[in-house]
Amino acid sequence: MRKAYLITALMLAGLVAGYFYTRQPKPIDVDIYTVAKGEVKSTVSNTRVGTVKACRRAFLAPATGGQVAKLHVREGDQVKQSQLLLEVWNDDLKDQVKLQQAQIRANRASAEQACQLGASAGREAERINKLFQRDRFVSEEMVDNKVSTAKSKQAACNAARENIKVSERSLEAAQAAVERTLLIAPFDGTVAEINAELGEYVTPSPPGIPTLPAIDLMDVSCLYVSAPIDEVDAPQIKTGMTACVSLDAFPEKRCSGTVSRIAPYVLEKEKQARTVEVEVKLTDPKDLKELLPGYSADIEVLLTSKTQAIWVPAEAVMENNRVLLIKDKGLLEERGFKPGLSNWNTIEVISGLAVGDKIVKSIGQDGVKAGAYVQERR
Repeated sequence: MRKAYLITALMLAGLVAGYFYTRQPKPIDVDIYTVAKGEVKSTVSNTRVGTVKACRRAFLAPATGGQVAKLHVREGDQVKQSQLLLEVWNDDLKDQVKLQQAQIRANRASAEQACQLGASAGREAERINKLFQRDRFVSEEMVDNKVSTAKSKQAACNAARENIKVSERSLEAAQAAVERTLLIAPFDGTVAEINAELGEYVTPSPPGIPTLPAIDLMDVSCLYVSAPIDEVDAPQIKTGMTACVSLDAFPEKRCSGTVSRIAPYVLEKEKQARTVEVEVKLTDPKDLKELLPGYSADIEVLLTSKTQAIWVPAEAVMENNRVLLIKDKGLLEERGFKPGLSNWNTIEVISGLAVGDKIVKSIGQDGVKAGAYVQERR
């Protein structure tokens, strides 16, 4: 009889245990992070997408309008400083240069003749004056005539020499007129775009009326990223700070950047937050490789960092700096902590969590909340 009671009790206990086991909620598969120490950086990022730009870029057009007579480059060509790129028809101006050069030669010949005559007259006046001093039948009137003639011819010599200078200035003016029809590279660079063809008429842009440049020249050996930073974060940034650049076109970050310029004014645009334009220049040749002006880019400026700090991933943190801590048997509990340095990816823990604590990363998953049971996703 006692054995029968024992068997019955065991069966009832098994049924009760099975009942409660089936009523216990099934653990939710989640991503788990174990709190550890590592480097935490405090950074500031741009609010809107930035742009890769060339350090030097020039939209070039000839200083005077005219018909394109010669086009010396093609798109994609590498050019050197002072290289001739384009030439507007200028045969008439070049003839003016030749005319002035001929005029200079003629004026020099005339000056040579006048100065020779002046020198001869001067020597003759000197001889007459010596004879007069010796009282050798030379009148004072003759001496005056010879001296006056010598001075007159010397003045003619000086005038002829000044005519040479006038002709040289006229030549410089004619050469300047020719140069206004030439498009010269102001620096070493790459021809990005040409908006002119042989025979077309090109004009410089009138004030206030932008037109397409005849040639777009840029120096792609030096690139930087220009991006807007929120006005609240901008005061923390100083020139010389280290920065990383991220591009949609490439997976890896490029962290050889330094803040090279901070705009001296706040940019105000309708329906947008007020921002300050910040420029980050890349210095490592590896980071410059494959970059092209116009790429979209984001910047992340390093303010400060700690190498051995307790940290948690930003994706695991809820409002008011709270996390879901995993307790015994996978039970979730909300736990608040005091934050320190932070960026988009990591947040330093000053207090409230310890190394080795396990927290849930996938906090947005259905059913993941305090009181739920979880297990690590396989």
